[in-house]
Amino acid sequence: MYSPTTRLLTVLELLQSRKQMSGSELARRLEVDVRTVRRYIMMLQDMGIPVEAERGLHGGYRLQRGYKLPPLMFTDAEAVALTLGLVVMREFRFPVDVAAVEGALAKTERVLPVNLLHQVRGLQDGIIFNVSAPPVLLQTEFLAALSAAVQNQQQVFIRYRSWGGDESERVFDPYGVVYNEGYWYTAGYCSLRQDLRTFRLDRIVALAPHEGSFTKPETFDVLKHVLDSITRREDIEQIEVRLETSLEQAQAIFAPVMGSLETVADGVIFRRAATQLDWIAFILISLDFPVRIIQTEELRRKLAEMGRKALTLANDQEEATTESIPRRGRESVEPR
Repeated sequence: MYSPTTRLLTVLELLQSRKQMSGSELARRLEVDVRTVRRYIMMLQDMGIPVEAERGLHGGYRLQRGYKLPPLMFTDAEAVALTLGLVVMREFRFPVDVAAVEGALAKTERVLPVNLLHQVRGLQDGIIFNVSAPPVLLQTEFLAALSAAVQNQQQVFIRYRSWGGDESERVFDPYGVVYNEGYWYTAGYCSLRQDLRTFRLDRIVALAPHEGSFTKPETFDVLKHVLDSITRREDIEQIEVRLETSLEQAQAIFAPVMGSLETVADGVIFRRAATQLDWIAFILISLDFPVRIIQTEELRRKLAEMGRKALTLANDQEEATTESIPRRGRESVEPR
């Protein structure tokens, strides 16, 4: 848990690192309410630190122009958080230059006191990450350019290669970037299709800033749109399964990334693109409530195939067990 003093110093650090920050953004980062942020600002002002407040739609807080404080030392918790963050980025192979990560770690270690230096080095030496390499490698500059376009609400021009290998060009309004199960996605408005679209970043062939700007809809949920796009691809047949259970129990089994859930009169309908049918069939077989396959036929065949394999394995195991009984043992139980 953060102490009030730590939160206060964090507000000061954030204001020093940025030209201006809104009260709602400070509240979100510190996980407090806006009223608490105002109290921290007043405390800083009482300490003689010239924090200025600007009202209005685009208002916020900032340090008086030209005012600088010497850099503050990392607390133990901040040093641990920073080190773990950098190591996780390296081990999960985020699209960041490895040299940049190692350089940041080295610079962080150089300014730490001895006792804290031993602690952060212990984190690096003692923690083992069992992670798989990402399915695809991503060009760092694409992620950086898209993130900047999202922040500045600037359109971009992209050339995109579809799953089938066809390439197309479009002007795109990026509303956000999402990392999901090893892949990076962006979602927003596509001028070519004149509709909302989701694109995988590793399939972007070329990307450049466009002179146009856009306004992101306030109610648009980037993560939800990306997950829905993944599980309900228009170019792939959809599976549909009725689960005879409650929505709460279905949500405990099927995460949002796996597919969509819809409550109906006699249960819950689960839908997703008809991909990765092996593990979907395995999950359905393991459920302890009735399940009905509405579509597709391919899923029915997959379940039937798994059932035949299970029966074959069970029969083979029974025969092997019978053959392994010693003959003398068998004779001892036969009637004379």
